[in-house]
Amino acid sequence: MKFSHSIGKSIPKVDGAQLVTGKPAYTDDLAPKEALIIKVLRSPYAFARIKSINKDKAEKIPGVECILTHEDLPKILFTRAGQSYPEPSTYDKYILDEYVRYIGDEVAIIAAISEDVALKAMKLIKVEYEVFDSVLDIEQAEAHPSKIHFRDRCHSNMDIGFDPERNIAAVYNFGMGNVEEVLKKCEVVVKETYCPQAQAHAMMETYRAYSYIDQYGKLVIVSSTQIPFHVRRMVARALGLPISKVRIIKPRIGGGFGGKQTAQVEFYTAAVTLKTGKPSKIIYTRKETFESTTTRQAMKIDVTIGADKSGMIRAIDMKALSDTGAYGEHAYTVLGAVGYKSLPLYNKAEAARFSGKAVYTNRTPGGALRGYGVTQGIFALESAVNELAYKLNMDPTELRNKNMLKKGETSQIFNMTTVGAGEDPIIMNSCELEYCVKRGKELIEWNSKYPRQQVSSNKVRGVGMAIAMQGSGIPGIDTATATIKLEDNGYFTLLLGATDIGTGSDTILRQIAAEALGVENDIISVYSSDTDLTPFDVGAYASGTTYFSGNAVKKAAIKMKASIEEEGAKYLNLDIEDVIFDGKEIREKDGDKKVTLADLSNRLIYKNPTNQITSTASFGTSDLAPPFIAGFAEVEVDTETGKIDLINYATVADIGTVINPNLARIQAEGGVVQGIGMALFEEVREDSRGRLITNNLMEYKIPSRVDINNIIVDFAESYEPTGPFGAKSIGEVVTNTPCPAIADAVFNAVGVRIRDLPITPEKVKMLLMSKNKG
Repeated sequence: MKFSHSIGKSIPKVDGAQLVTGKPAYTDDLAPKEALIIKVLRSPYAFARIKSINKDKAEKIPGVECILTHEDLPKILFTRAGQSYPEPSTYDKYILDEYVRYIGDEVAIIAAISEDVALKAMKLIKVEYEVFDSVLDIEQAEAHPSKIHFRDRCHSNMDIGFDPERNIAAVYNFGMGNVEEVLKKCEVVVKETYCPQAQAHAMMETYRAYSYIDQYGKLVIVSSTQIPFHVRRMVARALGLPISKVRIIKPRIGGGFGGKQTAQVEFYTAAVTLKTGKPSKIIYTRKETFESTTTRQAMKIDVTIGADKSGMIRAIDMKALSDTGAYGEHAYTVLGAVGYKSLPLYNKAEAARFSGKAVYTNRTPGGALRGYGVTQGIFALESAVNELAYKLNMDPTELRNKNMLKKGETSQIFNMTTVGAGEDPIIMNSCELEYCVKRGKELIEWNSKYPRQQVSSNKVRGVGMAIAMQGSGIPGIDTATATIKLEDNGYFTLLLGATDIGTGSDTILRQIAAEALGVENDIISVYSSDTDLTPFDVGAYASGTTYFSGNAVKKAAIKMKASIEEEGAKYLNLDIEDVIFDGKEIREKDGDKKVTLADLSNRLIYKNPTNQITSTASFGTSDLAPPFIAGFAEVEVDTETGKIDLINYATVADIGTVINPNLARIQAEGGVVQGIGMALFEEVREDSRGRLITNNLMEYKIPSRVDINNIIVDFAESYEPTGPFGAKSIGEVVTNTPCPAIADAVFNAVGVRIRDLPITPEKVKMLLMSKNKG
């Protein structure tokens, strides 16, 4: 489909030039120089109760403004998960608590005139702990004698299976058909366990915020967050403030990847500013960002999959055990996504079931990370499908073509797991998985390379593949609103609650507005993410910005265009049916009467009766618009050392209409690299006491340019009828295929199957040695 103005054009990011030339744009750039510096004293124990805290000596140090402990702050339970209210996460957190539940948990807040003074004071705080046995193994958590949370100090807003007496944060179950009976009839069955690991976000900009009291007595927090409106609600609740007394402003963000969908630092700077009346600032160190925020949840996923000899999949059973760590933020929703955003891919099955538990441990909390449970689920399910293909002696691409979801089809699971879904089947009006697989095979040269090629005496190349899906926001829950103002001289201001976290959403949403208005991009200014000045939006998560916020922008722009034509018709003394707005002028369709947009706007604003045109529109839906993707990996394995080199990675995505090809390509490349990191390099590791070992970028390996070699990105031609100009999401789906595709490529190369991530040379070499001995 062709568009007239902006859609499909690689327009540069609205903030690109300012960022690359070093203009002040990030949180720390904007913070007042006189702001108090905040540091946090943290627990050295995985599980303990604070018996006493002596801060007398620390408070006497010159330059120390305040030291806050659990005795100084409200005991109001809340969740830090950035989710729509009421949040489907447990309320199991105080700002500060007498119980600490992992190494790195918060004990005291120190505010001083400088970082040196704050750190000096921190060393003088004396804490006496009662230490408990810690829970560090997810398989022992449910029966462990230590109970990490107590019934009278936690609760949930809804029934999510929360059971603190058994260290269960959440339970998620759904299914169709009789799995056991169908599996009995299957001629070929694969039953294996897969273990995706905890992964860190490793964003460039660590967590940070500053706060001050404005001239109206309002608490203002400027934060590097993905969820300004949710943060406002959480801070107000935790500190017992009216929400009208809190304002959140989001400047530019140096990366989030889901981590900043969980509120972290805002509570501490807010508490200090309220206590002292002074501006205050907190910036987490890289060590704190690793140890004391969140990670992707480590999981153990059992998959049983049965098929007939022709390759038709008849039954799939998935059982997941998820480590939510010390707190239950996102536990339920991440757990559910493991199943309901993976199982629909194989909609021909007669029976399918998912059952999962998320358990508390005394480890760094789990949270939101790009892919949000789907990455773990896809690794397990797609690995099992690849093993099934091997057992059937069938090309894995052919097995997918026989069984995968296709355009015009549905899955019963959609209706089971979608909020607001009725009884009518939810049909996939845009699903180009067939093309994605076909094109991916061409790009990786599958037919000539599958399954392996001997390169030298000790080096073998193999190829592997996987498919995946994701969501475009959360149907039935997410909402977005946008406002457009017509300014004097014919310019527009687009006000967005949507949160640009470096993805370019401000640019894309401006393109959508320009297309719907029929104007050029450069006459639209964008202002986003200020809870006092911009309309509500849930924030940047669940891959929802283009779909939800984009639809709101489109609706607001259509209303604005209609209002312009209405006012133009009045000025020209014509009926509205007789005028048209062409982006520059409002003119008579079949005549010579016309007025420029600039002249009309000036008259509306400066002449009586004045009428500055504004239009606001909101969007929410129960429609599903999942993006789909196929990923293909080519690896080279050294049989002497187990070393794995990724040679090529090809990914083909169905994201509907591609609004901005350059930004979409960058999103795809970045997501693939994050998936490659999870597949081959990244792993959050602790010692036997629960202390994080991988707490810096020397110990925590993320892929560098030399590790990723050649990434090939292509897009299917697709149009989603419910999306803004046919668009769907891209942000997360691109992360999901590398783990299973690379795992299968390694197997096809050298015949060893890695089911616990990451796939390291040591694991490959040990399995090769065991295989050769056998």
